[in-house]
Amino acid sequence: MTMQSLDLAVPAAATPIRPGPKRVLDVALTLLLLLAVWPFLAIIALAVALTSPGPVFFVQTRVGLGGTTFGMIKFRSMYADAEARRSEIASQSDREGLCLKLRHDPRITPVGRVLRRWSLDELPQLLNVLAGDMSLVGPRPALVEEVAAYPERAHQRHRVLPGITGFWQVAGRADIGFDDMIDLDLAYVRQASAFTDLLVLFRTVGAVLKGTGAY
Repeated sequence: MTMQSLDLAVPAAATPIRPGPKRVLDVALTLLLLLAVWPFLAIIALAVALTSPGPVFFVQTRVGLGGTTFGMIKFRSMYADAEARRSEIASQSDREGLCLKLRHDPRITPVGRVLRRWSLDELPQLLNVLAGDMSLVGPRPALVEEVAAYPERAHQRHRVLPGITGFWQVAGRADIGFDDMIDLDLAYVRQASAFTDLLVLFRTVGAVLKGTGAY
């Protein structure tokens, strides 16, 4: 999960904002969450392992603070050949803009659909938070190939640590188009603070229960 340099044209104006008090909140809440949910994590891992061949965890290169890259961890929710099949369904996205999202993605396993509906596949990213690659709240970390196609203003989202949840997630997730997502991300960058994060975390509970855009 060590951060590396990314050879992309990230504007110099997109200088990183260091976490400060946000980092203290991240570490404290993450440790409490891990203590509370570790038995549940073990059950999910077993369900993934027993219902489809392949690793329990899926680690994917994503772009984080200042344009650096890191390995984002998720419970595997797709079949093992999902990445190889990405080009087959790339033109079928149900979401406007750069990010590929399908409501009925044939690569997702039955267990994976349940995990995605309740955002349980994201729980291993608590380890990314502890490692300092992510925050509990912030813009979602994008794929390298997506960032390579970003308009210049979109790189401003890399001024803060990417998050497990954020303005985009509580506003509708995949139902929101790319341009609106960037607007929400930049709004968060302007308001980033421990207090803002607490408000977003509170709203995240309702967003997960509602399930809007969870696919």
